[in-house]
Order: sequence, then structure tokens, then C-alpha cells
Amino acid sequence: MHNGKKLKLFIDDSLLILIMATLACCGLIYEYLLSHYSARILGSVETVIYAIIGIMIVSMGLGAFAAKKISDAFQGFVILELVVAFIGCTATLLIASLIGLGQTLPTLLAETYQIPVDIRLEGGIIAQINWLSMQLPYFFAFLLGLLIGMEIPLIARIRETVYGHHLAHNAGTIYGADYIGAGIGAAIWVLFMLRIEISQAAALTATLNLVAGFIFMLRFKGCLRHIKKLLFGHLLLGTLVLLVFQYGGIWQQQMQNVLYQDKVVYQTQTPYQNLVFTQRNLGGKVEPIFNFYINGRLQFSSLDEQIYHEFLVHPAMQAAGRQNNILIIGGGDGLALREVLRWQPQKVTLIDLDAQLIELFKSPDKLLPPYLAGKVEALTASSFNDKRVTVINEDAFIAIDKLAHNKGLFDVIIIDLPDPSHPDLNKLYSVNFYYRLNHLLNGDGVIVVQSTSPFHARNAFISIAKTIEEANFSFVEQYHQNVPSFGEWGWTIATKSGAGVSKRLQNTESLAVDTQWLTMPLLKSAFVFHKGFYDDIKDIKVNQLGSNQLYQYHQQAWERETELSP
Repeated sequence: MHNGKKLKLFIDDSLLILIMATLACCGLIYEYLLSHYSARILGSVETVIYAIIGIMIVSMGLGAFAAKKISDAFQGFVILELVVAFIGCTATLLIASLIGLGQTLPTLLAETYQIPVDIRLEGGIIAQINWLSMQLPYFFAFLLGLLIGMEIPLIARIRETVYGHHLAHNAGTIYGADYIGAGIGAAIWVLFMLRIEISQAAALTATLNLVAGFIFMLRFKGCLRHIKKLLFGHLLLGTLVLLVFQYGGIWQQQMQNVLYQDKVVYQTQTPYQNLVFTQRNLGGKVEPIFNFYINGRLQFSSLDEQIYHEFLVHPAMQAAGRQNNILIIGGGDGLALREVLRWQPQKVTLIDLDAQLIELFKSPDKLLPPYLAGKVEALTASSFNDKRVTVINEDAFIAIDKLAHNKGLFDVIIIDLPDPSHPDLNKLYSVNFYYRLNHLLNGDGVIVVQSTSPFHARNAFISIAKTIEEANFSFVEQYHQNVPSFGEWGWTIATKSGAGVSKRLQNTESLAVDTQWLTMPLLKSAFVFHKGFYDDIKDIKVNQLGSNQLYQYHQQAWERETELSP
């Protein structure tokens, strides 16, 4: 009899520890899921992610204190898991719905009251809804953290009740299970959850909460009241979770249509980023416009991408002494590569971290809807399928050292990376990075870097030039052009030795390849900036590795634009 009691105690305790580990796994996934989704819709990725995680950690501490107010630990635990599962499963859908309401309500009111289309409805309830939709992710972060924080104290009390006395190592055992479970949750997020639609990830995580609560309820039903009501709650919530898993993606896509102001025709999540294609129909026989977004930020529009990519590629290619061996860093959409191939190089090496992004543009017929695949193939001109192209799927910060080890030298280096909106990208705009690229460039070679907007992020733009100059390049210059989809945009171009690019192009009357937009007179004028543009250049700092200076400049510009936006 004594052995039977010990066995029962062992089973009960093992079950509680396993449940605690499972809940810790869920808690960490909720942190990542909510911060990841919030960053996608709110922009300012780094700030939002850290803010969401910080809020959840603080509120978990408050939840641990609040747990003492729950008099019945057994009953409270089951109800708690129902509530956590419900909020965790529906939070992203509720956020998307409120954002959708804020975007569609002005149109609905304008159509109802026949308000002219050139008048924007921004005040009153519309402004309040938009403000609330921007705060809702933080509210759910706080609420989820508060509830998750109650789990450990409740499990601790339940363990002592099961044993019938105070446990000296109760906290250590529970925290051990919590840490291990959180580690497993991180692995599940990286290896699996990032690859599926976000509402499905939320539904699967909520399922774990439900299962944990259900098993606990069955094992300790003698300590619970209102069993039938609790069973009904599990059944009802289980149905909701199933519906979210099955149809949540469709609902999210409808909300994305509103968020992107165009119809979302394709969306996928890679281990590194969220990729979205939208389509804008212009009516009649006019070709639709396709836009491509990464993490909610526009990367190119089929309407005017040729302006950006011709200005990025051809000045450097024209000014270089040779065009035989080319290095592209970034440019995973293959559009800069398309322009490079016009020069008939012998070899092109492209470095991009995201293999799934490359595959999307290399084999669109396998991954995209037929009509979109055809458009993408036409845009890229199947550039990735050219035999002269070698793709390296690796972090460029590391990959360039391997190129240097193999004594690779390039005639032109083209850097087509996203803006430095994240510290991980900031290092790819540092003196250290450019200095190492300097050693990969032939003596008569040219390097060009996309350098964000000189109008909206002037300090960041100038900082890039000063950083490249610090890396021992001979002549560093900047040029700009209006790209309708982005506004005023700029690039930094430098030579390793000899004359600068503008001087090299001085006596050139036309480009050596055919272009759709760029002409030599247009290019020469692009090196001219308005009066006073560089007046305070001495006050703008160089971006050293680890300083995050450029990231801060870009972040300040982004926040200023957000404040000025209606």
C-alpha cells in the first residue's frame, strides 16, 4: 500500500513537472509570436520586438505576485489555461481585425456620405481606432505575460498540496522544468513555427495549453468543481482553435489586403523574414502593378523597379575598369543581377542569407500562382538560372572572409541590402565590413551601396558615405534619384584607386548597355545635391562595428516620419 502511494505521488509530480515544462514552452512561443507579428505590422522592428518581450517579462513578474489572490490553485489553474489558450490563439486575429477596421472605416464613411475622394478622413473615432490598433499588441503582451506569470506559483502550490507538506526544493524543480521547457519552445519556434502561417502557429501553441489543462483536469478532477462546465469550456475552445488553424490564415490574408492597401496574392514566412506579393489592378487592358514586401516594407514595385536597379548597377559597371567578375551582396530578388548580366560578365557571385527568398525568384513556377510566376520570371529575366551565377546562402559578414581566403578579387561590388533598420543589418554597413570588402576589390574596381533616402534619412545617408571613406576607399561620392514608389532615394559609390566615378564618366556620352530609364545626362545630374545638403557633414558620425550609430540615425528618421505621418 505504501509503494502504491509512492507510485501515485511520483506519477502526479512527474505530470506536474511535465505540464510546467509544456507551459514554459508555450509561454516563450507566445513571446516570440506576438513580438514577431507586432514588428511586422508596426514597423521599427528592433524597438517593437524588445518592447513586446520586455513588457511580457515585467508583466510575468506582476502575474507571479497576483497569483496569491487565487484561493483555489487547482480550479484557478484550469481556468487560467483556458484563458491563456483563448488569448494566445486570437490575439493576432483581433489585432489584424482592428487595423482592418481603421483602414476600411474611412472608405465606408466616404461612400456613405459621398465625401470627395481627395478628402482624407483622419480625426475623431478613426484616429482613436488607429491609435488603439497600434497599442493593442502591447496590451496583449501585458495581458498574456500577466497570465503566464501566474502559472509557476500555482504549480508550486499544487505540488505542495499533492505532497501534503512544504517542499524544500520546490522552486528549483519548477524553475528547472521552466527553463528546459523554454529552451524547447525556442527550438520549436526556430525550426518549425517560423515556417508556418502565424495564426496556425498560434493555434498549435494554444492547443498545448488546452491539452495541458485537460490532462491536469482529468488527473485532479477530485480537487475540482464544475467539471462539466470546464469540459464544455475545453470543447468550445478546442473548436475555436481548430477553426483558427483552418481559417485563420484566410482571415489574416484579408486583413493584409487592407494593411497593404492592395490585394495580397502570395505570402510566405521564411526562417528570416515575411515575404508578401500584392497586386493592384488598374482596369482595362493596363498591366497590374505587383509590389514585393519584406517584413511589411516595400522592396520593389513592378511599376518603377527599373529606375532603382538601373541607378544601382550601371554607374558602377560603366565606371569600372573591367566587368568580368562581379560580387552582389543582397539582391535576393534577382533584379540587380538581371542588370549586371546585361554587361556579359564572366562570373557573378551573389550572397544572400535567405535561401527560400532566392528559390522564390529562381523557380517562381514551382512556388507562386501561375500569373504571378510569369510576371516574376519576366521581371528577373530568369537571372538566377544563368550558368555564370553562383549563389552563396550565408551571412555576408562571414561569407566575404571565405572569399578573401580563396583570394577572390572582383571588378565591381554591388551592395543591395535592406535599410539598416536592425542591429544585425547595421554590421553590414560598418567600417569593418567595408574595409574587408576593400581587399576584395580590384585596383580599378568600383563599389556601390544602396544608401536609403537622402531626403527622409539624411544623417543615415551621409553616415554611409563617411563610413565607406573611413575604410580606405579613394574617392567616395553619392548620387540620388526619385523613385516614385520610395520617393527620393540615394546610393554611395566609391573607387579603390584612381579617379572618382563622376570624373571617370565626365567624357562619356552614353552607357555601354541599353537601359529603360537611365541616361548618361540623367546620371551625371544625379551627383548634384541641393544647397546646404552637406553643410554639417562634420557632425555626422562614422558607423563603427558595434556602435549601432547608423541604426540609430535610421531609427530616428523612421520615428520622425511616423510622427509626421497622418
